[in-house]
Amino acid sequence: MPKNLIKKYMPDHESIKKNKALSVFGELLHDANLWHLNRRSARGAFAVGLFFAFIPVPFQMVLAAALAIPLRVNLPLSVALVWITNPLTMPPIFYVAYRVGSFVLDEPYRHFTFEPTWEWVVNSLSTIGPSFLLGCVVCGLIFGAIGFFGINYLWRYSVAQAWKKRKQAA
Repeated sequence: MPKNLIKKYMPDHESIKKNKALSVFGELLHDANLWHLNRRSARGAFAVGLFFAFIPVPFQMVLAAALAIPLRVNLPLSVALVWITNPLTMPPIFYVAYRVGSFVLDEPYRHFTFEPTWEWVVNSLSTIGPSFLLGCVVCGLIFGAIGFFGINYLWRYSVAQAWKKRKQAA
């Protein structure tokens, strides 16, 4: 069942509450609905977490938490899913996002080489920035929707299989 698999890898709610970056939410983190794991909270958490995984800012976890709290979806799962984009996966994911943005804006692909300097970042914002940022939002929306509907389907399928197994056993 997806619930058991998700619980296996989900961070502990006490460690989330103690996270300094999330301390800005204070008492809001004590809402019990943020810690329940059911189909509704899991599918919403996947949508929120996967969307913010594609947003290229250093405080993705805080943004995911900020949206998970008013939507009352599973907070640890939302926060954990932003780590899909980590230092190993960021280059290919953000390259694909740039290509998607170029396609949507109907701009030609511009060859570029990454340089870890502030000057390169500032110069790139005017050349590849619009395509990259739009691609990030588009990919975030697409993968957020895939996560939402995919987990919803897997959860329902898992429950249907469990009921089928029970029916056959009886």
